[in-house]
Amino acid sequence: MFLQCRLPRTLSLSLAVLGTAILTAQPSFAGECPADKMKPDARAMVDYKPVGVTDVTLGSIDLEKQPANIKDRELRFRKLTIEPGGIVPWHSHDDRPALIFVQQGEIVEYASNCVDPIVHKAGDIRPEVHGTSHWWKNLGKETVILYVGDVRRDPHDHNM
Repeated sequence: MFLQCRLPRTLSLSLAVLGTAILTAQPSFAGECPADKMKPDARAMVDYKPVGVTDVTLGSIDLEKQPANIKDRELRFRKLTIEPGGIVPWHSHDDRPALIFVQQGEIVEYASNCVDPIVHKAGDIRPEVHGTSHWWKNLGKETVILYVGDVRRDPHDHNM
């Protein structure tokens, strides 16, 4: 026997709206390298110096003093401001995983494993993991603001 449950009309409507919102919500991920453009060592390391970049650490946690007890690791949260024409120099994430959130502007990434440049826009999140080496440039007319959470080993490592 089939049981039928009747919900008040306003509750039914609310659930329908919520369901639609959930089904249409999409997570925001950064631009990615197209699969046909992925290639190991597609881009050689460049020796650009930082230009027009401000890097401010907003907070950090010594992970060895936390229940995770990860020796010689620090979780830090930073704000990078990149002026028009600014460059975040070449760096590797082989030993420093990170998540980058583009809060404002548009910036171009030149990754070691992608033949084409990758464009990142406001609202994007870019995971940076083992195997990621790259540099970034603000080609636009607007200042770019990035928020970065990373786990670094060497507190004297000032790579961006």
